[in-house]
Amino acid sequence: MATSIFVNFPTEDLDRSKNFYTSLGWTINPMFSDQNAACVVVDENVYFMILVRDFFRTFTDKEVIDPHTQVQALTALSCDSRAEVDEVLDKGLAAGGREHKEVQDLGFMYSRDLEDPDGNVLSFMYMDPAAAANGPDVHVGDQA
Repeated sequence: MATSIFVNFPTEDLDRSKNFYTSLGWTINPMFSDQNAACVVVDENVYFMILVRDFFRTFTDKEVIDPHTQVQALTALSCDSRAEVDEVLDKGLAAGGREHKEVQDLGFMYSRDLEDPDGNVLSFMYMDPAAAANGPDVHVGDQA
């Protein structure tokens, strides 16, 4: 069975969000987009549903937080290289995002966090294939 993941993010400005996410190189699926939502196609099985805040609220009885001051989830996406991590961050920063925290460079893993204009956090990371296959402890031990 193929599994797809749909991550839902609230937004104050749908057009701004669409511009931000397409600037990262992703596309909008118009069949699942309207005045309340945009379906961002990240990958064949990964989608971000960017929902106008009032519409987002219809999916939960819980309080919807302000992502500028609180965090509910950190969405991490893998990249094929350190250079790709840096490239996507550069695109996001140019499109109005901000770097959420300092670069994390553990040698075997490199990551940077990007906050979209609404405050939702995306982590972009590259992990050395040996560390991914054998676990980071084994890889770090080999580096010593």
